[in-house]
Amino acid sequence: MMFIQYFIQGSWYVTMGTYLGYTLKFTGVQIGLAYGTAAIASMISPFFIGMIADRFFSPNRVLAFLNFSGAALLFWISTIQNFSLFFPILFVYTICFMPTMALTNSISFANLKDPGKEFSRIRLLGSIGWIISGILVSALKIEHLPQPFVIGGIMSAIGGIFALFLPYKAPEKIKDKVSIGKMLGLDALSLMKERSFSLLLLFSAMACIPLAFYDSFTNLFLNTSGYTNAAAAMSTGQVAEIIFLFTFPFFFSKLHYKGSIGVAIFAWFMLYGLFTLGALTGIKPLVYMALPIHGFCFTFFFVAGQLYVDERAPNYLRNSAQGLIAFATYGVGKYLGTLIAGNVVNINTHEGGYNWVSIWIIPLIIIIITFVGFMSLFKEEKKNI
Repeated sequence: MMFIQYFIQGSWYVTMGTYLGYTLKFTGVQIGLAYGTAAIASMISPFFIGMIADRFFSPNRVLAFLNFSGAALLFWISTIQNFSLFFPILFVYTICFMPTMALTNSISFANLKDPGKEFSRIRLLGSIGWIISGILVSALKIEHLPQPFVIGGIMSAIGGIFALFLPYKAPEKIKDKVSIGKMLGLDALSLMKERSFSLLLLFSAMACIPLAFYDSFTNLFLNTSGYTNAAAAMSTGQVAEIIFLFTFPFFFSKLHYKGSIGVAIFAWFMLYGLFTLGALTGIKPLVYMALPIHGFCFTFFFVAGQLYVDERAPNYLRNSAQGLIAFATYGVGKYLGTLIAGNVVNINTHEGGYNWVSIWIIPLIIIIITFVGFMSLFKEEKKNI
């Protein structure tokens, strides 16, 4: 399940910036808006889908429906060349895709005896899927073409079939009437009464603002700066992710939630610092050194955050609670990030060239502020709700 989940996204997400900027000649703002569709979808759909999976249908059947719908939309997207149509169809697709991130987490947690020890090793199959999709796209030399969307569509259809064979989980029987608020999954917001939970959401969102720079423009940065096989080079981040997902239980037992998330944010500071220095000096090894760091950051930041949410949420809210963390990270954080990144790139684009030093210094500053704030204010709660 995890292999398919991340293969789908990895096939088109990384190289979309190059395709839109290099081939379709979309502006920096338009590229930022395209990547922002995933963020907007994360603010709209995970709550609602999480409520459906909590109360009405087994999560595996919801996942199957979303994957089949996503496959059809990806095939359509591969044929569109104007922004006025590309943007809304991509937006509809991301409404289908983004809830699957939370659903696959919830399905995993529901079928593991000890998520703290077992989940990271299940999740590493997702990293393998992402790596293989990146290597495939790079080997076929189609980073600047629409074919990655076709590959994603094929895998999404396979994912829909596979989801039907995942373990069935009967919806929780709740005696209370389902209000409009519950239909929208807003009862998960009750978790924010806990100070540590609210701070986690806040700083998770802030950390994802710089992440939007990485997701939206790293591939374009590499391709316009003379780096070869950019998609494959970026896959070194997923190689590192596999290593750290496998070793995560050991480090997590020592660092716990605050330490795991804090060290991930600090490592992002190192990544954007190396990107800035690499762009300034032209020393390519600095950038190659930075790419694997992303895998470490992704593992410790997201896995620790998702485990914390699963621990704090009552059983009947777990899908909705995963939707809430997705709302904060992939939604609010990434959306603000794509808006900021798109405008920063636009301002620093001159006659078709990019001032990458000025571009990368912005996420560097934001991540420093995030690290100081998180380490100063977040206190790990010991007692479950």
